Amino acid sequence: MATPHLQYHLQLLQHLRTILVAVAEAEQVPEESHALFLERFDELLNLLPQDPLHSQYLGQDLLCQVIQRYPQIAHLVPRDLLWFFGGDCLHFMPDEELNLYQQLEERRHEAEQNGESFDWNVQKQLMTAAR
Repeated sequence: MATPHLQYHLQLLQHLRTILVAVAEAEQVPEESHALFLERFDELLNLLPQDPLHSQYLGQDLLCQVIQRYPQIAHLVPRDLLWFFGGDCLHFMPDEELNLYQQLEERRHEAEQNGESFDWNVQKQLMTAAR
């Protein structure tokens, strides 16, 4: 069973997939390579809940490809996904944003250790509003 944190990121991936489909429908990308890319994206959606740790590299690769292959939608890629997958994805985030996400991650781990619930999105909004 997926944790709330994982479930949240799966929802973001589903949203990103919807955007990718819309890009194809608008005929903004070569159809054949895009179809293959969506197959790999679907593979990530299926593998992530089963094996989050081993899906990290596939997620990093696919998110970096989204930004490189589809620059017209790069601004629509949820920042939370870049942080979630980490690795090369972090190159697309400025230092200030990385600091914010690091603080969020620390709060999440602290809440988990204390057996408290933690709503990533709510906490992010609170921290962003406080800045």
